[in-house]
Amino acid sequence: MLEKLTDAPDGIDAVKAIGTVSKEDYEEVFEPLVESARRENRRIRLLYQFGAEFRGFTPGAAWEDTKLGFGAIQLFDGCAVVSDTWWIRESSRLVGFLLPCPVRVFGNDERDAAIDWLSSLPEGPGVSHRLVPESGVLVVEVEEPLRVQDFDALARTADTWLNEHGDLPGLVVHAREFPGWENVSSMLRHVRFVRDHHRKVKRVALSADSKLASLVPHLAKHFVQAEVNSFGYDEIDDAITWAAGPTGRGT
Repeated sequence: MLEKLTDAPDGIDAVKAIGTVSKEDYEEVFEPLVESARRENRRIRLLYQFGAEFRGFTPGAAWEDTKLGFGAIQLFDGCAVVSDTWWIRESSRLVGFLLPCPVRVFGNDERDAAIDWLSSLPEGPGVSHRLVPESGVLVVEVEEPLRVQDFDALARTADTWLNEHGDLPGLVVHAREFPGWENVSSMLRHVRFVRDHHRKVKRVALSADSKLASLVPHLAKHFVQAEVNSFGYDEIDDAITWAAGPTGRGT
């Protein structure tokens, strides 16, 4: 069975698996949780605990878990799996690497650490961006590992501009260092963003510490029709001016 726990802090949904988990358990516990989040327009931070009493899943429960994951995973900010069972731990690590939200595994004696980790997750996209409306330059500030949500938000902003203007005059990436991707899903979403937009961007500027200068040829290779240039981290204003082009918008 699945038991909804009531001792978790506000903002965290906690569920514990006990004995054998069935399809009906998912329907009675997880589906209302997801529907509640949709109605309230809120994100889900899930603590999923497997105690010593856990025995396994019925085939129907395994399918319901998969179906629920495909239908609701975009609502999740993160999932902490708390278990000492080796196959739960290993399968969670493997599946988590492929999901768009972060998944971390903890032992049953690390439950407090799991709650702390869930509470510390950033709300919404972890990378900020802004569009300079007078020039059409999209400025991306990179500090945290790149997430699927970051590229979804970037695509929405870029596509809104492109629908009205046809191309994007400039893209500026502002970063002290490249923090990498949160998981495989975020890396694949990055590839898709570049694939969908690389022919529509006129100029790409990297405003970063000198150790990131080696990324410039990499950017140039992907944005094949764009001019690419590099600037120091503190030269962000110069990077934006250059990316806008000689006479600003649409140049």
